[in-house]
Amino acid sequence: MNLKKEERTCLFIDGSSLYSTSRGLGFDVDYKKLLDFFTSKTHIIRAYYYAAILDTEDYSPLKPLTDWLSYNGYFLVTKPAREFTDSTGKRRVKGNMEIEIAVDMMEMAPHIDHAILFTGDSDFRRVVEAVQRQGTRVSVVSSMRSSPPLIGDDLRRQADNFMELATIANNFTRRQQAETQRPRVGTPSPIRHPADQMSEPDLDDDETDIL
Repeated sequence: MNLKKEERTCLFIDGSSLYSTSRGLGFDVDYKKLLDFFTSKTHIIRAYYYAAILDTEDYSPLKPLTDWLSYNGYFLVTKPAREFTDSTGKRRVKGNMEIEIAVDMMEMAPHIDHAILFTGDSDFRRVVEAVQRQGTRVSVVSSMRSSPPLIGDDLRRQADNFMELATIANNFTRRQQAETQRPRVGTPSPIRHPADQMSEPDLDDDETDIL
């Protein structure tokens, strides 16, 4: 994994990407164990979690998870997701967090030694390169073992280190209990991932799951 205990390290977790990757690998993420795992390996300065929230009338199904994260060591960054109906009448949702992640990575780079980015999106390659020019090492967490692979080649080559999620997953995930059960990602029980409570919208290629 190439983690160093003395390094000042920041986690940047794209909630949508981690959900999609763990779902593809058949895991549930335990966010308490995830933070504990990385804290035991390196000096965590801050752990960011990014989520686009689709609000219902009075309640967001993401609220139990975001509330838990904000009170248990994570720095939560959210913004409203946008729901619309396309020309074919299908329900679509947009909720991209790329700008928020990029800004925070650039702002934190002068203050840390190591940035760990949870995403497979190749659009982050230029941000990773810019952070590296400031002297910050960048690791990317995603998977090549999912079908299809969820890590872009450009991003994987640019990163100083690639962490295969399937290899380290046993430290902070649990296998889904049944093949027929819909995958869920979340904190330890009783917190469940809100995607389990939502109907799935149709998403364009440049749109993200709501996490």
